[in-house]
Amino acid sequence: MYCTLYYLLAISVVSVIMTVCDKLFAIYNKQRISENALMSAASLGGACAMLITMLAIRHKTKHIKFMAGLPLIIFVQCIFAYFIIRFININL
Repeated sequence: MYCTLYYLLAISVVSVIMTVCDKLFAIYNKQRISENALMSAASLGGACAMLITMLAIRHKTKHIKFMAGLPLIIFVQCIFAYFIIRFININL
């Protein structure tokens, strides 16, 4: 249980760092973090933190891929978590 929480905390921190770095790279015309890398981090569990960060720093808020994709990823992850928790409770 704690391993899952530590994992989600770690991937959320990584997602926030990636998002902030991409914003800074955009400002200073440096090589950007790819959208695939950002979406991969979100898919691995950092979608909530990434969405909140993007809205807070106003980064990629005009990209439908992120503003529709991240809530969709969050929704799918919540459904997945619900069924996992339900499965664990049934088998205990």
